[in-house]
Amino acid sequence: MARPSQIAEKRRELLPIVAKAFADLGYRRTTTSQLAERCKVQENILYRLWPDKKAMFIAAIEHVYDLSLAVWKRLLIKGEKGKSGAERLLEYEASHHGEFGHYRIVFAGLSETDDPDIQAALAGMYQRFQRFVREQVVAHRGNRNASSLPDPALAAWALVGLGTVANIGRELGLLNDRQRRRLMAEIGQVLL
Repeated sequence: MARPSQIAEKRRELLPIVAKAFADLGYRRTTTSQLAERCKVQENILYRLWPDKKAMFIAAIEHVYDLSLAVWKRLLIKGEKGKSGAERLLEYEASHHGEFGHYRIVFAGLSETDDPDIQAALAGMYQRFQRFVREQVVAHRGNRNASSLPDPALAAWALVGLGTVANIGRELGLLNDRQRRRLMAEIGQVLL
């Protein structure tokens, strides 16, 4: 029987630390020396796991998506009588969206979109978020006549954008916790 890859296991172990560093410092200000220090490893260990800093950053972008998806899937499995999956996700995000600061990785990446690899990673992440949210919107609406409602694909993009606006409000101190919760819950419900 083949042994599990130690490289893959070490990446899984260190990726949350790497992501936190990028969230705290941004892409450009983070050095591989700082990453190694935070991970409590030598720099060469990081280079055995990823070819360069950009690959570490792209892995952090993927980490943002993977964490969100894992939380959302747990919420969908759990279920709650009388509420659709979309409503449960919206309720959760209204209370918890952005609380770990992972959006700062995405914001840092947006300033690096002149790099085609980072641009592709961000575009792919946003497209996967939109697809997942669209599926929830479609399931929420079911077979009822939704002709007066926004197209599910556009509603999903608007919901993704709503999360971004909530994070901007948090980052710049424009919205307090209560206002962000209301924004997500009330406007999100209109979009559903």
